[in-house]
Amino acid sequence: MKTTLHTASPSQIETECLVVPVLDALQNNNGDKSDKHDPRLQTADKAVIAAAADLIASGEVTGKMLEMTLLHKPAGLKAKRLLLLGGGKAKSFSSYELRRLAGAAVRNLKSKDLKSFAFLAPKLAKSGMDDAVKSIVEGAFVGNFDPDYYKSDRKEQKIEELAIVAPAQPNRRPLTTAMEQGRIIGEAQNFTRDLVNEPANRMTPTILAERARKMCEETGLKCEIYGPEKIKALKMGAFWSVSQGSEEEPRLIVLRHEPDRAPKGRVLGLVGKGITFDSGGISLKPGDGMEKMKYDMAGGAAMIGAMRAIAQLKPNVRVIGIVCASENMPSGKAQKPGDVQIAMNGKSIEIINTDAEGRLVLADGLHYARQLGCTHLIDAATLTGACVVALGMVNVGVFSNNDGFYKSFSKSLQKSGEKMWRLPVDEEYREMIKSNIADIVNSAGRWGGAVTAAMFLKEFVSDAPWIHLDIAGVAWMEDNKPWIAKGPSGVPVRSLVEFVRDMAGSSDR
Repeated sequence: MKTTLHTASPSQIETECLVVPVLDALQNNNGDKSDKHDPRLQTADKAVIAAAADLIASGEVTGKMLEMTLLHKPAGLKAKRLLLLGGGKAKSFSSYELRRLAGAAVRNLKSKDLKSFAFLAPKLAKSGMDDAVKSIVEGAFVGNFDPDYYKSDRKEQKIEELAIVAPAQPNRRPLTTAMEQGRIIGEAQNFTRDLVNEPANRMTPTILAERARKMCEETGLKCEIYGPEKIKALKMGAFWSVSQGSEEEPRLIVLRHEPDRAPKGRVLGLVGKGITFDSGGISLKPGDGMEKMKYDMAGGAAMIGAMRAIAQLKPNVRVIGIVCASENMPSGKAQKPGDVQIAMNGKSIEIINTDAEGRLVLADGLHYARQLGCTHLIDAATLTGACVVALGMVNVGVFSNNDGFYKSFSKSLQKSGEKMWRLPVDEEYREMIKSNIADIVNSAGRWGGAVTAAMFLKEFVSDAPWIHLDIAGVAWMEDNKPWIAKGPSGVPVRSLVEFVRDMAGSSDR
């Protein structure tokens, strides 16, 4: 999708459709829960205001979130259509809502076979016009992705060009830079979604590795890919134990962003779970819904997508992405409940449930990141159903062993707009993962399952500041939303990219 920036009067923009956000400016300070609204178009253009005046006066337009009112041949405008798009209460309107509006506009207009439109960038209460422009582009790219590309009768519906209309500025560069950043991040999120969307027969560990290699060739990242011999040589017993039941070979994928002038004493490791299909192994999952287990590599895909954006944005910080890619399958070679495996760091693990395999591949991935010199660690994984029970399909579960590191990460969430909620890793939970025959068990049972999984991973990070993202509930959209299609979401790419940029400081702005 081509993105352009315009600073002409909105009414003078020639476009198939001009999209104008409408916010409800009603100040309700007395607890009044009536249906009164005070809809305000987010423009000072008198011609646009006049074109919508009758609709506003009729009460048909209220400004409610995602309310859409389409006007054909609006008087006084060069646009063929005017779409009034509700953004909710003005006092709480932020980049979070704006991304959704942009995605909803794309999905609505492309369903009408439109190929281009213009979006009027509104002012945000807590950030500048550059943030508004960036958010519109990110949201639009997310809305432009559809996962149904294997349908033989698929009708291609894409927005090919997005024009962003912003107030004239003495210096356009901050807005054009923000637009380009939004494009890079939006494309990276969709790149991740594309990887996750592929069925397991078309996204094996080998294919995932090759897709990562090709991306690195295109963006200039360094890439190393290793197979079974290297995994065994590194003594990654936990990782290998998961892959041993499959006919598909595992792959250890290492991606490097290492700017020449980046500080040497700080290296961020991004470690992703890359289970390209999870049958549960010998502890076989129920058949109902198992087809969705192709998404069990969403954490690894997010790390590859984030590295794609990092390579293009060029933040001045060293980042190493590590993805442990494997299938988890039942066979005569598969590991069994009761087996004991030795992880790369020497810890012995009693296998209680072979379906608790994600933490096994991450264990060796995290330790390997430390061996490669990573001083700070973030992992992402569709790790536990228990996290979905706790937080539903709204928030990522966040765990950290370092309050300062988590605080820095949480500031980046305010920019990314991805919802996350911190859960504990108190030492009392460690008692639940102790084994009678080995050091630890890979599954501590039903209670506190998301926490005990995080406690397991904590055993492999040493003293490095570490964040674990359990994305099981949010990596896959169960239903079509106005702003995003059913299927892979691409969470947490935006948060990872924003955090890396913040970690680099102001040098990449």
